Amino acid sequence: MNTKLATIAGMIGLFAVGCTGSASHPGMAKSPEASSAPGTAPAEYGPGYGGEAEAPAEDSAGAASPQAQQERSTDADSRPGLGTQWGENRESRVSSSPFFREAQTPFAVTKLFYNDRTGVQAMARRDGISSFSDGSARLSNGALTVRLLDSSGRPLEGFTSGGTTHVIGEHNQRYIIQIKNNTGGRFEAVATVDGLDVINGRRGTFANRGYIVAPFSTVEIDGFRRSSDTVAAFRFGSVRGSYAAQKGDDRNVGVIGVAFFQERGSRFPWTDEEVNRRRNADPFPGQFAEPPATAF
Repeated sequence: MNTKLATIAGMIGLFAVGCTGSASHPGMAKSPEASSAPGTAPAEYGPGYGGEAEAPAEDSAGAASPQAQQERSTDADSRPGLGTQWGENRESRVSSSPFFREAQTPFAVTKLFYNDRTGVQAMARRDGISSFSDGSARLSNGALTVRLLDSSGRPLEGFTSGGTTHVIGEHNQRYIIQIKNNTGGRFEAVATVDGLDVINGRRGTFANRGYIVAPFSTVEIDGFRRSSDTVAAFRFGSVRGSYAAQKGDDRNVGVIGVAFFQERGSRFPWTDEEVNRRRNADPFPGQFAEPPATAF
């Protein structure tokens, strides 16, 4: 089983999580055996980050209890397409590191819509898309990249149209949310699946803490956090069987969101203004002759 390293940053009792690798229990120093995969950087997490996600209520046979069934949305049984289930336990250790946000609103937000092939093809026809490629979302002129990987590390197929990304999944397929930082700055990434925070399993908000993404590194989130050492794997399944529906609200099933926060005191050059200046740059500004400074 692969061992992951995550970082949850903290401020006034609130904390954020981070990159792939192996790390320690909240409040403790990083364990000496912790290591990072190539291209990733250690991250940490601390106490007071809001707790871990709670497993859906189940009876001894593994089916949802009558109480959990009553809490589901009434239309979940009839909805087509995919949702994200509470999967098997996977080792994913975390440790703690402080992170103070420059602002309490994110400087960039992206969302990836996922569905089975039939569902994504329907969206593609609506947008006039005829071919699929790597379903990656690129933000701030390529400074940040978010995509979904399968269990072998291959990116899932999809398309982007009008700033919206659609990704193709398969029933019972395990997937990973990969966040790549192509800059020299450090960011906090708050992630949700089906409207639920990936760390505490509650309704997703910007106030929740997230993963710290170190400079020029990659974070891989592969489940809802169960403890400081384990996560429940992300697995595609039916809307009815999704973690969100098990918790009683399937209205946001089918979307993954990531919000990025800048660290206090850092300078992130790729603001919307700078990105627009780049896009509007003129390759031939001197195409017309200019009159001399002194007219005769």
